[in-house]
Amino acid sequence: MTNTKKTVRVGGRTVELRRPDKPLFPEDGITKADLADYYRRVAPRMLPHLRGRPLMLERHPDGIGDKGFMQKDVPEYFPEWVHRAELPKENGVVTYAICDDTATLVHLADQACITPHRFLSKADRPDHPDRLVLDLDPPTDDFAPVREAARRLHELLDELALPSAVMTTGSRGLHVIVPLDRRAPFDEVRAFARDLAEHLAARHPETLTTEARKQARRGRLYLDIQRNAYAQTAVAPYAVRARPGAPLAAPVTWADVDDPGLTARRWRLDTVEELLRDDPWHDITQRGRSLGPARRRLAALRT
Repeated sequence: MTNTKKTVRVGGRTVELRRPDKPLFPEDGITKADLADYYRRVAPRMLPHLRGRPLMLERHPDGIGDKGFMQKDVPEYFPEWVHRAELPKENGVVTYAICDDTATLVHLADQACITPHRFLSKADRPDHPDRLVLDLDPPTDDFAPVREAARRLHELLDELALPSAVMTTGSRGLHVIVPLDRRAPFDEVRAFARDLAEHLAARHPETLTTEARKQARRGRLYLDIQRNAYAQTAVAPYAVRARPGAPLAAPVTWADVDDPGLTARRWRLDTVEELLRDDPWHDITQRGRSLGPARRRLAALRT
């Protein structure tokens, strides 16, 4: 018989898991309790990338075979100790959950939140991102073009003297992240991201594109900048994806991008031991840059 309840003591709080034996990944035998155990374990690595950030919750109460839903507003039944941020939207406000501690991560797992998606800004300055994200979206499952595009983007960012980091998405491509100093508002960051992507696509027009319409891409990899806007989100580092095998959005090193064995779903719940051996993003929160000098360097390259 399926257990109906389990309590977990974490961070000085008692978190209740309802139906802990509920299969969330039926083909892989992964239960709600397994998901909670994973998030509890990776919390020291994951929380620095979540603290202070509004979240959109991807929930699958009936497992990944169910379509699931995206949730922005925090339900009334969430514990009061789950931090919240009330932020404006058109004609109203949204009350987002913020994950500042391990207990909240475990509670989100109890809610069958398989994948938390995070803001690129923090709740105290929601209009000023501290992350720029480019999503490398391939036309097929062939990952070689993704690795090549990532290398080319890395080279361009180096030309602009912008530090960058890379992670697998657990889905199809890679995310390339540029830490920012939160001085520029989203409009400026998005404009820079667009110019950056267009310049890279102009350098490699046969393989890269900024065309949002799929029919216009003609088999080229899409440099997607759409997440760089207020209230848009990107999958959180170390998040589990709602796909067979429970792949992870995994921070990796730039050297890993040269590995022919790297794919978007290289890391999974059952390979987390290997993933946690090193922290390739250990200093990413300490090196946010201003876009001003990079913007001038990019303008010089485009002339």
